[in-house]
Amino acid sequence: MSFDEIHEECGVFGIYSPAGAKASRDIYYGLMALQHRGQESAGMSLSDTEGPKGNIVTHKGMGLVNEVFDKKMLEEMPGNIGVGHVRYSTTGGSLLENAQPIAMNYIKGSLALVHNGNIVNAGEIKEQQMYRGQAHFTTSDSEVLAYEIISERIKSESIEEAVIRVASTLKGGYACIIMSPRKLVAVRDPFGIKPLVIGKRDETYIIASESTAIDAVGGELIRDVRPGEIITVTEDGILSNETLCQARKAHCVFEYIYFARTDSVIDGILVHEARIRAGRALAERNPVDADMVTGVPDSGLAAAEGYAKASGIPFALAFHKNSYIGRSFIKPTDEERQSAVHMKLNVLKDVVKDKRIVLIDDSIVRGTTMRYIIEMLRQAGAKEVHVRISAPPFLYPCYYGTDVPSSGQLIASEHSDEDIRKKIGADSLSYLQIDDFRKMLGDLELCKACFDNRYPV
Repeated sequence: MSFDEIHEECGVFGIYSPAGAKASRDIYYGLMALQHRGQESAGMSLSDTEGPKGNIVTHKGMGLVNEVFDKKMLEEMPGNIGVGHVRYSTTGGSLLENAQPIAMNYIKGSLALVHNGNIVNAGEIKEQQMYRGQAHFTTSDSEVLAYEIISERIKSESIEEAVIRVASTLKGGYACIIMSPRKLVAVRDPFGIKPLVIGKRDETYIIASESTAIDAVGGELIRDVRPGEIITVTEDGILSNETLCQARKAHCVFEYIYFARTDSVIDGILVHEARIRAGRALAERNPVDADMVTGVPDSGLAAAEGYAKASGIPFALAFHKNSYIGRSFIKPTDEERQSAVHMKLNVLKDVVKDKRIVLIDDSIVRGTTMRYIIEMLRQAGAKEVHVRISAPPFLYPCYYGTDVPSSGQLIASEHSDEDIRKKIGADSLSYLQIDDFRKMLGDLELCKACFDNRYPV
């Protein structure tokens, strides 16, 4: 999947290092490792635990991490604890005012917040704030959340007490890290829809959306933040509060299909292995007589490897990917999208000429990108192109921070599999089935509402 794609909203990163350490470079490297989760804006907030109370320094901007920060800026940002964020907008537009962290001062001090996901009852919370005379010109649920935490903090003994009170009222899928000048507090929604992990490097604690960010700063993965768990990190170490934990879980299946980096471990599952198992399931359910198996870079490659292993058909790379065009490079018209596909992917003609090809991708959203890719393969001399998708058809929108379009924009909600096959120009088309998730992810409890319309919240 390339340009008519599904987007994650963002990635979050938090770090607590011993007093006197400098956290800015670690946050930078952590955000670089999470860049795939959002390319519209980046930011970080830092505090020195031995510095003036309430002093939080923040910098954020539009663009990629390495466009927002440079070496000089990182050297000048003081602090041994901090939070960082990369963003792709779902609620709120692609504007600097919506970039995170959300940093605020209030009567008892200051805080900075980074947030991944959507608070589905944010509108109700904002109405309550207005009723209490605390109306704000908020543009995102992240900002609503920050104001609500401040409101509770004024009445609470500690920042973690305020976060617990607010979290008990939230509905949706979210992973948040809140920084006060002396503490980090992390919270994951009770269903575990959004991922959040904890790591450690010597005496430094790290919290991030994915384990790959912990690896990037030389840390070791300890475990996932449990769904509903609230973690507080201070100079004394980690404290856990499981008041909001519950029996029912609903982990986002699309983390394993597409969002997460292939080298990440989420809820104990290596993403690369999960995608290989999805490819195996595809081959078992949807065999085809062909000469080679290939995948659309990058997220289709592991599933293609699994399909090849299960089917006995050789795997080969059929595309060169231009890595300097990011996921967010989206063009508004079909003509411009086609040019963009050619800029991002180029077919290795000698590999595909006169071949019957099984083409693996993670999803079909509107169908335009897949049509262009198949046209490119045929122009390069491919005899047949059989499309296999390592996810079921997208039929329903997502309300938890994933940018799934409305049902009317999802090709599978308006057309049969045969209609889609004809529209994209494939010789055959098959999808992974919902029942195959068990082969892919075992007994992990999943949110798969975009496929079956069963929303956990």
